[in-house]
Amino acid sequence: MNEIYFYKLTGAGNDFVFIDKKQNPDLSLTPLQIRKICDRRFGIGADGVIIVQDIENYDFEMLYFNADGSSGSLCANGARCAVWFAEKTKRLKNRKAKFISNSIEYSGEVIKDELIRFLLNPPSKTKFNFRIKVADQLIKADFLDTGSPHVVIDISDVLEKPGDMSSNFKMINEFPVYQLGKEIRYHQDFSPSGTNVNFYMIENDKIFIRTYERGVEDETLACGTGSVATAISAFFNKKISPPISLITWGGETLIVNFDVEKQKVSNVTLTGPAKFVFEGKISGNFFTNLE
Repeated sequence: MNEIYFYKLTGAGNDFVFIDKKQNPDLSLTPLQIRKICDRRFGIGADGVIIVQDIENYDFEMLYFNADGSSGSLCANGARCAVWFAEKTKRLKNRKAKFISNSIEYSGEVIKDELIRFLLNPPSKTKFNFRIKVADQLIKADFLDTGSPHVVIDISDVLEKPGDMSSNFKMINEFPVYQLGKEIRYHQDFSPSGTNVNFYMIENDKIFIRTYERGVEDETLACGTGSVATAISAFFNKKISPPISLITWGGETLIVNFDVEKQKVSNVTLTGPAKFVFEGKISGNFFTNLE
């Protein structure tokens, strides 16, 4: 295989390997190769791989792949990074982007250097205030598909000791995100494709959020579509008005804004940082001995 030129970008701690098809016209990656690229010990390390390619009538097309090699649903932080990448590779006019991902049209804009706003479609599916049986208890949850499927749970609705009603979690930094997130991600209620899982707490009208992401199969430092799902959930359940600030596990702030009329959500945006970290090239023998 020829050398592959790549860029590493991060969107609030959600990190991606970007590959420009214009620089790598013969590019073709298998799921195993994507997994190796994303491996944090034997590869570059990332939550996903994003290929940007030119397409007629749009500024670009974004192809997103999860760290496990599967083709991803919408990745909103990846989309924000893609808008910034398109700006830096001179694909945009007036810092505004119209692009395609998964055959769906999206738009975004560069507000200022390294601050990007992405416009999402309204949630396609919602289910509020249902109960899910996990961790030996029934936990109240919401479900929203914001381009990717998300379960949203207030940590105060989870008991550290099942049966002890006074043992509800109070601090998000002590919450077992990986264990409970994994159990819910593979829960039969969400089979066969599974779901992402968000846990949050509210303090001074700010949301502190942690997310277990399918495809990464671990907690990530941020999740854009999960932040959007959590903000909308908090609006309907906790009466927090948009724009809503969410503090990610990586310590960055994402801002979710939207309009609501007759219980219908519209004009959903996600705003936050997007930064280039480094660039490099993958050598031709990097993928040798892949099983």
